[in-house]
Amino acid sequence: MGPLNGYTVIELAGIGPAPMGAMVLADMGAEVIRIDRAASVGAPQMKDVSLRGKKSVALNLKDPAGTETLLRMVENADVLIDPMRPGVCEKLGIGPDVCLERNPKLVYARMTGWGQDGPLAQAAGHDINYISITGALYAMGRKGEKPVPPLNLVGDFGGGGMLLVSGVLAALLETANSGKGQVIDAAMVDGAAQLMWMFYGFHAMGMWNEKERESNMLDGGAHFYDTYECADGEYISIGSIEPQFYALLKEKAGLPEEDFAEQNNQARWPQLKEKLSAVFKSKTQAQWCEIMEGTDVCFAPVLNFIDAPQHPANVARNSYMELDGMTQPAPAPRFSRTPSEVRHGGHEAGQDTDAVLAAMGFGEQELAQLRDSGAIA
Repeated sequence: MGPLNGYTVIELAGIGPAPMGAMVLADMGAEVIRIDRAASVGAPQMKDVSLRGKKSVALNLKDPAGTETLLRMVENADVLIDPMRPGVCEKLGIGPDVCLERNPKLVYARMTGWGQDGPLAQAAGHDINYISITGALYAMGRKGEKPVPPLNLVGDFGGGGMLLVSGVLAALLETANSGKGQVIDAAMVDGAAQLMWMFYGFHAMGMWNEKERESNMLDGGAHFYDTYECADGEYISIGSIEPQFYALLKEKAGLPEEDFAEQNNQARWPQLKEKLSAVFKSKTQAQWCEIMEGTDVCFAPVLNFIDAPQHPANVARNSYMELDGMTQPAPAPRFSRTPSEVRHGGHEAGQDTDAVLAAMGFGEQELAQLRDSGAIA
């Protein structure tokens, strides 16, 4: 029974950040009902971790009866998640004004890339585009080379899905006090901009060169904050920023004091990185783990995501789980009294249509009529 037990979330089917945010809410105990397209019932289903813990109702939202079915569901919900481009839900007759009229306490959470307004609001985009105009992508990569996309973690998930979750939780807290719902405009471009907060501070203090990659402390420029290849072709990571951690790095790696004394002399960073590279290439990843792992060097082996679940620290914390024939991350964060859990694996599109609607007051004859007309599936 997670902390959101008793809350009902309706998630309009989408891709990327909205499903991820709804998954987190489901992990936390909310009843998340995904609205799939009626046409998708019976179609092959991809392996999708974000489906876990959710129920599926299949509606034809281009049919007035399907639209009315959703609006009746909204009357029983606390949150609706809209992953569409601005204006799409309004055209379908399920925009925020209509939904809040049916349920004044509803939290209507809108998840887009560019936001609900502005010159790019109607343009298509993906993670790589949203992080491009916020300065995040420009900052990532090696000196003299092109920027490197950080998968789609920064825009879609850090700046999108988690921003959506925090907005929903804050709005639910406010609704509990005011008794009124509201609309959330969560945009990946805004979230990616927020994730860059630290670097604006560094720049204001004259501590960040925004024009040259791999020339700053946290972008791989510093010899004490980077990844290094080992003798076996595997990699390790070092983050020995604080003086005491840097001193331990010198001790554990056997670095001569006369060469490595000036930790923060940026002019020497390239030379010291070259020397440190040679040191780390003298032993295998496993050997360096024996020497440094678990110490205050701020060290870790660089693992691929298939090997990561087998790392002893992840095993000890049960950070991963098996579900639907897949290894996947376990719910987080952890709650002492109301722990999150995954109640079931992903459901097929439309699997819960009858059960969910019946629980919301739809009678058997009404369901049969909706099914016959194609409004539900």
